[in-house]
Amino acid sequence: MTDRALAVVRAGALTTVQDRGRPGHAHLGVPRSGALDAPAAALVNRLVGNPPGAAVLETTLSGCALRPRCAVTVAVGGAPSPVTVDGRPVSWGAPVAVPAGALLDVGAADSGVRSYVAASGGVLVEPVLGSRSTDLLSGLGPPPLADGTVLPLGRPGEPYARVDAAPQPAPPAELVLRVMPGPRADWFTPGAVRAFTSRPYRVSSASNRIGLRVDGPALERARPGELPSEGTVLGAVQVPPDGRPVVFLADHPTTGGYPVIGVVRTTDLPAAAQAVPGTPVRFLAVRRH
Repeated sequence: MTDRALAVVRAGALTTVQDRGRPGHAHLGVPRSGALDAPAAALVNRLVGNPPGAAVLETTLSGCALRPRCAVTVAVGGAPSPVTVDGRPVSWGAPVAVPAGALLDVGAADSGVRSYVAASGGVLVEPVLGSRSTDLLSGLGPPPLADGTVLPLGRPGEPYARVDAAPQPAPPAELVLRVMPGPRADWFTPGAVRAFTSRPYRVSSASNRIGLRVDGPALERARPGELPSEGTVLGAVQVPPDGRPVVFLADHPTTGGYPVIGVVRTTDLPAAAQAVPGTPVRFLAVRRH
């Protein structure tokens, strides 16, 4: 077995392997997947000298603990969290040298939801359809990490960044999502369309990598019945029968039968990945590009 590897000591609530995902396969029914906070994943890769599309680990709320079998440079970003090596505090948002056999512990997020852990060389699990990402909806890619999982690493590439700390956006105190009119906005009453972009919502604890669910005013339909299944895109805002909007994230289904009232700009979705349950949400109406 290769000595360039990470052994998972504590997998945490949900830790997955993610890269830029596998876009372009919707016609096969395959979601795009990939890191929910793509800028954070790209930054930690840059900090350790990896290309931006190298595979990293995405943790959820409770972090993870890893023991490298070789000396490795790591960086942790995304949701701010305490980071230690063999119990000694080290920098978050900066490259850190971890000796072979030492315990790297990424603690629970102080704020935000998802932290990203990059290791020099990148995680080298077997790619599926050109990506190493875990897809929770389709089951493609490696399964979520479990205690005892061993992850192979690639060979280090470029020298790691010489920085004390890299600036990163703070998790949102209020999540503002710019939304363009969707293809089925006419399925809702004028009052519901107004409420969607004028009434307050909050992030629901039922949110996951498939969709950001919100609690707030139920949106009343103008038309009964259901749509035949039709294609959906990243950022689509579907409204199921309970009337509460769901913003589709990276693991979203490629088709759906609920009407789409709007589409969130993709540049706003990284912040959605870091919005903890209870965060106020405001949908801001904008014109199409």
